[in-house]
Amino acid sequence: MLRRVDAPAPFSHPLAYVRRSRGWTHQALVEVLARRVGMSANRQKAWRWEHRGVVPDEETQRALAEELGVPLDRLRSDPWPGWLPAGDSAGLDEEWTAAGCLRALELTTADALADHRGFPVLPAGAAAAMAGRLPPPSPGGGSGPGGAAEHGSAGPGTAGDAADGFAGDLVRSLEQRLPLLRRLDDELGGGGVRAPADAELRTVTALLRQGRHGGGHTRRLLSVAAELGRIAGWAGVDAGYHAAAQRYFTVGLRAAHAAGDRLAAANLLKCMTLQLAECGRPDEALALAGTARRCAAGGPGRVRAMLAVRHARAHALSGDRAACEKLLAEADGLMERAASEPCPGWAAYFDSAEYSAQVAFCHLLTGRHRLCDRRLTEALALQPPSRPRDGTTYRMWRAEAAVRLGEVDRACAELAEALPLVAGCSSARNRARLDSVRRLLRPYRTTRSVRALDERLRALSG
Repeated sequence: MLRRVDAPAPFSHPLAYVRRSRGWTHQALVEVLARRVGMSANRQKAWRWEHRGVVPDEETQRALAEELGVPLDRLRSDPWPGWLPAGDSAGLDEEWTAAGCLRALELTTADALADHRGFPVLPAGAAAAMAGRLPPPSPGGGSGPGGAAEHGSAGPGTAGDAADGFAGDLVRSLEQRLPLLRRLDDELGGGGVRAPADAELRTVTALLRQGRHGGGHTRRLLSVAAELGRIAGWAGVDAGYHAAAQRYFTVGLRAAHAAGDRLAAANLLKCMTLQLAECGRPDEALALAGTARRCAAGGPGRVRAMLAVRHARAHALSGDRAACEKLLAEADGLMERAASEPCPGWAAYFDSAEYSAQVAFCHLLTGRHRLCDRRLTEALALQPPSRPRDGTTYRMWRAEAAVRLGEVDRACAELAEALPLVAGCSSARNRARLDSVRRLLRPYRTTRSVRALDERLRALSG
């Protein structure tokens, strides 16, 4: 497996976090439990609980709960591993007011970057509950500023910026740096953009704390905070730091709510949807995807197409092919008019290449592998060189489709093309995708192309 060592590895499981906080190795943990329940002190048991999805039996869980001081009724209300004391959640206690948003920003920027928990921390249903706090779209279909302040005249408070002094220059500078952070994310992967995004968010938090800007500038600062929360959150997902990602997403939602920026809120919910889906919580992902679409009602076609495809992907993951295809048809109509409508800067990445790729992945999930392959061919032909991580992702999806079509040599060729970019980018998600496709290739490990791929991977890993 390719692994970068430029940042601490995330705790892969709540039990890993608990062990480290107690100073327990796997062996020490099973010895503690063996003294309580008389089981064999085999360290492999604890390793399997963390890495293989094995659930300890009820007696063992009760013993561990007693050792950790966890009330036994938690074992019923929060099934394994939800009851483990794996640190604070994503800061749900602050009020959904401007003051509460500022307190949440201060708490998040104080330590989220150092949060190395590699698992979600929001309780089941919490994300949907937060989404429910967002006000409904206005009767006229308005969706708020949508982060459009990056585009000058499209955003709130931009009229007369040339004459509004230092405050306007400062806010405008922060807005204009957002595309650079997105570009860094494209080039370096999430591990390369977490720190700069967090630093920008701390700057915006400090300015909001001062409270010396007019209402229009404050609203724009909050929209910047919302987008920075999304960028930092998505970088956390890509790098495998899921707890920190949820903290950034949560504070971003608060900022979007305080700014009245419904499109930014919809984009945050879209990112949370994918995180929940990839962390094995498909029902929550499906609910959040629908809420994101409602948030963007009346918004630009490109944004609504992006959200429809994400909703389709959630349906595909849950096995509802009919609902998936209905949403893809809706997205197709929305994309036809996308080029003629202005949209927020953060939506510009959802171009024809990304659209084709996301549709292709929906087909991959629903077993339409030949159609998936054709759409990925389109995506790679259209893909701009400025987004190498996305192109790498597309190749690995295409490799998976090829394996499932029985075209092993072509799958290996796709992976060989992607390997150097996977090795050079701090994207845990792409490394996980590579491992997933390699597992699909295990039945073919004696073929020449698979052996050559493995040799090349060993050379890069070494």
